[in-house]
Amino acid sequence: MGACHSIDVSDGYLERILRAPVYDVARETPLDSAPRLSASLGNTVLIKREDLQPVFSFKLRGAYSKMCALADDERARGVIAASAGNHAQGVALSAQRLGVDARIVMPRTTPTIKVEAVRALGAEAILVGDGYDEAYAYARELSAQHGYTFIHAYDDPDVIAGQGTVAMEIFRQRRGTIDCIFVPVGGGGLVAGIGTYARHVQPTTRIIGVEPNDAACLSAACEAGHPVALDHVGLFADGVAVRQIGDETFRLAKDCVDEVVVVDTDEICAAIKDLFEDTRSIAEPAGALGVAGMKRYVADHGCQGQTLVAIESGANMNFDRLRHVAERADFGERREALLGVVIPERRGSFLEFCNALGDLSVTEFNYRYGGGEGAHIFVGVGLGGGVGEAAAIQQRLRDAGFEVVDMTGNEAAKLHVRYMVGGRAEADDERLVRFEFPERPGALLRFLTAMGDRWNISLFHYRNHGAAFGRVLAGIQVPHAEGDAFLRFLEEIGYPAVEETDNPAYDLFLR
Repeated sequence: MGACHSIDVSDGYLERILRAPVYDVARETPLDSAPRLSASLGNTVLIKREDLQPVFSFKLRGAYSKMCALADDERARGVIAASAGNHAQGVALSAQRLGVDARIVMPRTTPTIKVEAVRALGAEAILVGDGYDEAYAYARELSAQHGYTFIHAYDDPDVIAGQGTVAMEIFRQRRGTIDCIFVPVGGGGLVAGIGTYARHVQPTTRIIGVEPNDAACLSAACEAGHPVALDHVGLFADGVAVRQIGDETFRLAKDCVDEVVVVDTDEICAAIKDLFEDTRSIAEPAGALGVAGMKRYVADHGCQGQTLVAIESGANMNFDRLRHVAERADFGERREALLGVVIPERRGSFLEFCNALGDLSVTEFNYRYGGGEGAHIFVGVGLGGGVGEAAAIQQRLRDAGFEVVDMTGNEAAKLHVRYMVGGRAEADDERLVRFEFPERPGALLRFLTAMGDRWNISLFHYRNHGAAFGRVLAGIQVPHAEGDAFLRFLEEIGYPAVEETDNPAYDLFLR
């Protein structure tokens, strides 16, 4: 990406950005220093506080820019949009200010805080489907049926220009050199707008797009050379949970994005914590992508003494999601390791184990007597954040004669097994599967109805994380001869599923 900067594909976007009338409703947000991040990363870190917009997201800029560009007859017909929440609020506030009738189609998995905000602004919220794509298709259908004017969330020149005003402010607020700007990427409107403006004003600034690893649609488009639809999109960072990047946004991004960084859930949670510690703000997962990508970029490239800007793009976070964020932040910061350890089932072995750990902090310890010669324990160990520290601890335990399995990156262990230690069953032909259920009424009933009485459920664990989907671990007894039928069932039910039957955490604690 970014190899053809001499080719101008921006087609008047600079003028569009300069003329975008966003300040009728949006505010110029501060470019705050982040002293803690600056010290830990060895660079000057600045945070562009788009979480301080009236709707707590940058999306207001693009929505209002587009609404102002509509002809009178287009406004008179009323507008419709599809959104997972932030664009919805931008359209709703813009419609309220301009006196336009508005309705927003939102996935049923949209955080409640966003749905209620849309309704409070006077727009109609229509809840359809489990993801953005279903909401988008239904909004398009209603637009065709009733003549509503469709306001796209990202793939529209006026929307892109509105988002580009973020860059206009950044370069006005920071007169010196800016080495990199880290931009969250969903459909691509923000990175296309910021990147296009930067190429005109300060072309030496590197534009780094940041995506979650379960919704990396820009990365997929770069690899294919054109926008492609992802098979599955994760919903943790719901603000960027887009299956396919826009055609126009990708056309621009090809020329103005220098690199794409992909981060995981733990890194996003750690970035939310970083932003809180530096600014006392609570970013939503998509809003923290810029910081998560910055940390990954510095670790990969080793850059020091540079000026780095991260966009804090939104703060529409359901309060109950903070529990999950807090649990996962330590993993993203390398502050905790999860280990499965086998110790002798005899008196004094726990003391021997603790002696092997020395003065390290034990953050979690799960054990139940299960008979046999070896006791299986699930233990969390506090870390100092150094690279290679967890591996050194594992080696120390092995040198002391203990068997060790690293479960720090094991999703099934982190989400489920740690809460289930102590129960085993003689369940023949059991297969362990990790599911993502849409977090809405009827999701479990649909699953059970589709499965019918074909197989027995021998294990089931669900824990609410305040997210748009429920995380479920299920043990299902499937005779070997019915394996193909079971795989067809998983495909037909349509819930994202990962088989965990060979997971070492399952062997240690549940089987």
